Amino acid sequence: MGAVVGLVVTLVVRDREASDGRADGNAAVSASASQTPGASDSGLPSDPGPQDTAAGSPSALNSDLPAGFESYDDPQGFTIARPTGWIRTTVSSQYGIDVVHYRSPDGERRLQVFEVSEASPEESHELFLSDAVPKAPGFTELSLENLDDGDSTGSRLEYVVDSIKGEPDIGTWHVVDERFVAADGKLYAVAAYGADADGRDDERELLRTALGAFCPPYTTCGTDVG
Repeated sequence: MGAVVGLVVTLVVRDREASDGRADGNAAVSASASQTPGASDSGLPSDPGPQDTAAGSPSALNSDLPAGFESYDDPQGFTIARPTGWIRTTVSSQYGIDVVHYRSPDGERRLQVFEVSEASPEESHELFLSDAVPKAPGFTELSLENLDDGDSTGSRLEYVVDSIKGEPDIGTWHVVDERFVAADGKLYAVAAYGADADGRDDERELLRTALGAFCPPYTTCGTDVG
């Protein structure tokens, strides 16, 4: 995937779309495949929490990003590429780092980042897709891909839902959720959300760009995006 971290990116949709098993509201949520942060009917906390004005900052790494993106050093310790000007919110998690959300100013596109508690990306997605985890209305699985290639370990799930509790009514939502083993040996999820009506390539590209610059908390990563 060309990730700076040398990891297989596994997208995760835990923000209000993936019923990961996270609770609604600002209460602490357990970050796991069955517990997506910011979930609502889907199992993720529906309240993204207050806007975070903590000291995140643009990073000096990965300067060769597409126009409109910046490499961002998040207060949770990781680095990621995000669209410039997006709004950051967090939800407390009972496992690992806080669940972090980056939203477009109109709220119609989103990136979600969290730490995964399951033993593997594949197990995490299997749990999310099981009957044990509630799904948002109209949940339809589009694809599930194992990204293991000997050097990296990950899983990518793509799906659509009719709506996400607490999110704007934009019609059908398209979600791409990757869960992967990062350079620090821990499992993380990054998920991209957006309207299905304008096609699905934009969410895939959003995720791909975000993951290309991802470096886990307090880990030294390379400087070459590609």
